[in-house]
Amino acid sequence: MNAPKAFAVLGPTAGGKTALALNIAQSLPVEIISLDSALVYRGMDIGTAKPTAEELAAVPHHLIDIISPLESYSAADFVGDCVRLVNEIHARGRYPLIVGGTMMYFHALTEGLNDLPSADAAVRAQLQAEKNEHGLAGLYCRLQEIDPSTA
Repeated sequence: MNAPKAFAVLGPTAGGKTALALNIAQSLPVEIISLDSALVYRGMDIGTAKPTAEELAAVPHHLIDIISPLESYSAADFVGDCVRLVNEIHARGRYPLIVGGTMMYFHALTEGLNDLPSADAAVRAQLQAEKNEHGLAGLYCRLQEIDPSTA
């Protein structure tokens, strides 16, 4: 199966990606898909180099301010949202431009995800209780006994 194509501008925070994306938008009909694990959260405006209101208004942006900081958003969530958006943007006759620096998300998008089980709240609670009782070193010692190669 051929996956829909998209352009990408990747790099570190404050590296000029937004400015480049806006320049590209002056020549091509693009919509920007944010590749930033912090910008999905509403209110994460400090230290994230979030595009300004003017920049957001100049070109359609996606995956910015979409959830509360109290919610979780994973690489798998990003992949699902990004693939959906790429298809929708193509359907509008425009080009998707993925812009950001969360390389874990980009790797998940381009290389796929490992088939791992989802988090189990009961197991997490049990481990937290053990950590509270025995400390992080105690958990690590237990991991060394159970799975030395992972430890």
